Amino acid sequence: MNDATTTLPDASRDALTPYLRPEMFRALGDPTRLTLLARLATTPGASTVTELSSCCGVHLSGVSRHLKILHDAGLVGAERQGREVRYRLDCLALSEVLRGMAEALEQCHASCCQADSCRTQQGERTDD
Repeated sequence: MNDATTTLPDASRDALTPYLRPEMFRALGDPTRLTLLARLATTPGASTVTELSSCCGVHLSGVSRHLKILHDAGLVGAERQGREVRYRLDCLALSEVLRGMAEALEQCHASCCQADSCRTQQGERTDD
């Protein structure tokens, strides 16, 4: 368990922890990878590294490395067709992760607000 979740109430921690995946944040934390995701999202079907390289000004080897990171994070699917590998955005996986994280954060916020209101009622919290 990482330090970010150790101080949360158990229910909030349990809801949030599955979505705190460093590989996903690392994958989404790079402008070139976000550009590649946007390109994949707006391209019908799957695309090759060569087709995708025109969108971001990165050499083929760089695009390939970025796609591997996105693939390893579970955000992009890859399928070999002959000598080429075709990449596609896994919209379902991306939306499930983002939606799940949003719902877990809302649950965490609700739990924290309940805990804060309890402390306020007991006079343990003061506003500065």
